[in-house]
Amino acid sequence: MIAATALLALATGCSSGTDEPGGGSTSTASHPSGATGRTTNHSVKDTSITAEPGERFTLTVDQNASTREYWYLVDPEPDRSVLVSRGQDGASDSGGEPVAGAGHRRTFAFEAKGKGTTRFTLLHCTFTTCQGNTSTLPPETTGPSAPPTAGAATPSQAPERITYTVTVG
Repeated sequence: MIAATALLALATGCSSGTDEPGGGSTSTASHPSGATGRTTNHSVKDTSITAEPGERFTLTVDQNASTREYWYLVDPEPDRSVLVSRGQDGASDSGGEPVAGAGHRRTFAFEAKGKGTTRFTLLHCTFTTCQGNTSTLPPETTGPSAPPTAGAATPSQAPERITYTVTVG
């Protein structure tokens, strides 16, 4: 019981303290694919994005592996004739060396390819919403992670899903 209480205190103590997905997002100038050229940085809350063919953009979210908080690009993934994923990159909030309990920024990069409209989804998992996931492997289900047990204080919650609509003109 003491270990469970200590784990809960650690998990809540590492929270970003905001109501924004992933603690909000701040723009970064780096591009995960290493490409040069113009890259537009969007807020994670900017779910309607307009781009020109060849334009690259990123979405940066906060996550914390020590509290099992992760973000994933999941189905529906974008129509590759309109938009392609250029990968993900991460950086620790503590600088160059990873520090246990430190936050982490995950940047998803995309490139507009051809005219049209497409959608993609980011899934936000926390220790209360997903089970069986790792930093690179999303959970097998996008519903609640497990059925509530008899006498449970709160039922499992579904992980947050944010769907983005991208129009390339």
